[in-house]
Amino acid sequence: MSFYKHHVFFCTNQRTDGRASCQDHQAQEMRDYLKKKIKEYKLNGPNGVRINNAGCLDRCGLGPILVIYPDETWYRYQSKSDIDEIFEQHLQYNEKVERLIV
Repeated sequence: MSFYKHHVFFCTNQRTDGRASCQDHQAQEMRDYLKKKIKEYKLNGPNGVRINNAGCLDRCGLGPILVIYPDETWYRYQSKSDIDEIFEQHLQYNEKVERLIV
């Protein structure tokens, strides 16, 4: 059994060579937003949800990107409302948000 029910990794990579990167789309801000929400709902900790930064997940061209394990579900998001939808459907009710899957 996994230590966390869901482990969420946000690509917060910032490339300096002109190629697209997730941080170009405020990835760190979105990560912080979801982490705060997880704590507010008391879903953090063992057997709960863990939110982490990740270096480049090598999908920045599709980004911004996050991945949820152990479900191996990759999402592309554009706004806080997308993050809210991932939170409500996937992290609370274990239902994937099909329209955001990469």
